[in-house]
Amino acid sequence: MEQTDSSADMVGQSVPEGYRRDGQGRLIPESLIKPIDLQRDQLVRELVGGALHARDVLLAFKRQAFQDIEAHVQLSIDEYGVKRGGRKGNVTLLSFDGRYKVIRAVAETLQFDERLLAAKALIDECLHEWTANSRPEVQTLIQDAFQADRQGNLSVARVLGLHRLQFEDERWQKALKAIDEAVHVVSSKNYVRIYERIGDSDRYRPIALNIAEV
Repeated sequence: MEQTDSSADMVGQSVPEGYRRDGQGRLIPESLIKPIDLQRDQLVRELVGGALHARDVLLAFKRQAFQDIEAHVQLSIDEYGVKRGGRKGNVTLLSFDGRYKVIRAVAETLQFDERLLAAKALIDECLHEWTANSRPEVQTLIQDAFQADRQGNLSVARVLGLHRLQFEDERWQKALKAIDEAVHVVSSKNYVRIYERIGDSDRYRPIALNIAEV
């Protein structure tokens, strides 16, 4: 396993020959350090060196995987002579025998702007007027959609889920439109997940790339 440079500490500061820097930043002569402490330091640095190397390998694999998947998707689209626009989407690729599966997934972080307040006001008007005739579970569903968590954030999924409730009231329709216009993608992250089939079943298990799951 690769060993880190003993002439520099973990933050890159140079250390004189025959010394080690302790946790408080002091230079300690190696002659005053117990052998077990020196052995522990060497073990940790060797493991860290191996971990950094493994991280670099995984990063290189991740970049190459995204490039190869995108190139294949583009090649497949080119067969039909069409041009693709917009953001990269989710893609599932299967080996010819179906034993392996590769998924490129895009996870987006969504947030609402101030127009959500207008939507909430319109919905409150509807609920106030419908109270006598609306079913209690419908009222609860609508009210729960606007319940914030401890950090004051709303659940995007619950708010967007109000589209499942179709009412003809013009205010309700305006509220749904305001919700759609209020939501924005603030960030997106791409993932590559690789799976292998379990025996002859239809179930797949992930090929672990997390050291804790190996």
